[in-house]
Amino acid sequence: MKLKPDLKYTLLFLIQVLNVFTNLNRYFMKVFFTSVLLLVVIFGDVTAQQSNPQVQISNGTLQGTFNAATGIRSFKGIPYALPPVGDLRWKEPQPPGNWPGVLKADHFSHMPMQKRIFSDMIFRADTMSEDCLYLNVWTPAKSATEKLPVLVYFYGGGFVAGDGSESRYDGESMARKGIVTITINYRLGIFGFFAHPELTQESPHHASGNYGLMDQTAALRWVQANIAAFGGDSSRVIIAGESAGSFSVCAQVLSPLSKNLFSGAIGESGGFSKLSPLAEGENSGLTFAKNAGAMSLADLRALSAAQLLDAASKPGAWSFPDLIDGYFFTRQPIEVLEAGEEAHVPLLVGWNSAEIPYQAFTQGDMPTPENYAKKVNARYGSDADAVFKLYPGNTQDEVIKSATALASDNFIVYGTWKWADLQSKTSGKPVYRYVFSTPRPQSDEDIKRAAASKMPPALVGASHASEIEFAMGNLSSNKVYAWTPDDYKVSTTMENYFANFIKTGDPNGPGLPKWVPNTNGSKVNFMNIDVNTQLQPELDRNRYLFLDKQYSK
Repeated sequence: MKLKPDLKYTLLFLIQVLNVFTNLNRYFMKVFFTSVLLLVVIFGDVTAQQSNPQVQISNGTLQGTFNAATGIRSFKGIPYALPPVGDLRWKEPQPPGNWPGVLKADHFSHMPMQKRIFSDMIFRADTMSEDCLYLNVWTPAKSATEKLPVLVYFYGGGFVAGDGSESRYDGESMARKGIVTITINYRLGIFGFFAHPELTQESPHHASGNYGLMDQTAALRWVQANIAAFGGDSSRVIIAGESAGSFSVCAQVLSPLSKNLFSGAIGESGGFSKLSPLAEGENSGLTFAKNAGAMSLADLRALSAAQLLDAASKPGAWSFPDLIDGYFFTRQPIEVLEAGEEAHVPLLVGWNSAEIPYQAFTQGDMPTPENYAKKVNARYGSDADAVFKLYPGNTQDEVIKSATALASDNFIVYGTWKWADLQSKTSGKPVYRYVFSTPRPQSDEDIKRAAASKMPPALVGASHASEIEFAMGNLSSNKVYAWTPDDYKVSTTMENYFANFIKTGDPNGPGLPKWVPNTNGSKVNFMNIDVNTQLQPELDRNRYLFLDKQYSK
């Protein structure tokens, strides 16, 4: 068939156009697939960064983990000092070394050397070692420029037990509130608080003991140097802790070594009031060394960590006094506070409504008025009448209440009160006081123990250490107790108070009862944290003033 010229040229034109579009199509398809491949690489890299986030700090690169459900990055087992082993045993912590490549920070480090002492301590670390100076960071920051507030939490355990891996200290919940949260490990027992004349002699500061407290100070220096990499603000660091952790917070507030390393403090049940002289600690160390068959400091350092722990754990083998070593502590705590030489920072501090049960005072005797009177007279002698006025015991119920208060006050409340009272007078900063009053639900073990006991039940109240999960937002991690909606309500209130204080130095915020601070000359109030949280006036001051005289004798 013969085409007409115009149709022929039209078809040729269309064929050329088709060829152009075909070539363009190949080009665009190539661009399309290249773009898709590039996006896969980019998003794959982003996903990898989310799953295995990395940060660069002063000693090298860290690789942590990412919780996609919460958006929180965590970095665990970060060394903040050299391992305190060999010749570094019983020396103040040394700065950490650098590492090549990438250090995986995806698991908890070794827990400090300790015996199994407290049944409520459940560690997630699965190894124990003298090499224990590590910390853990949880951060919500997406970049290093966010300047978020920082919480550094010290665990409790009487300075003989504890670990930063415990679930009740977990930093995820606080991190979700916009706070970079840190837990640290520090040396315990014989490893952290041993004094000896040879140690004093070799020290450039002529001091020994208090190594565990120096570890905490070293961790705070690490925070100042490195927290910006995690999106934290080094000028907004709050230190907090419970029991021995609260004593630790108090220690950092008092020590000249810790000035300017933090901007606020939270103390939960614990504060120093009186320390022993260094000579007392050195004599204790000499006695221990002799009983352990160690004739010198070199012999003591030659013992393995396990041998040293076993030797120190024998009944009566060694107990450490809290020491004025002349370096970490230079004066008695009360002298420092009265002189206003403590860190001048806002303080949130308090204790629990029933720290320890009445049996700690009655010592196994039935809580009858007669037995109570015998105990009070035996302990307080000529001051017994004053005790009966402040802690009456005319009925069994009254004895249980008063013996609980007396035992708790002597155990930990008085020292905490003294710290709060003096700091409110001399720091020039607000002091927010609380009493935590929510009892835990009874566990199955509690019910069995109560049924088997011939003693009357203890006073209903918040026992020692029971506020930790509430304050840190970690009730759900403790499966021992059947937490109620009221418990979660209290936890929300307490955690929000803490979070607000960490962010601003003031616990107040929307939806919370107004918390009025104590300052010098002001009316003393405390926040009673319970199902119906409310501010209340101080009613027990005369008890603490009486104990003040007892402890000053």
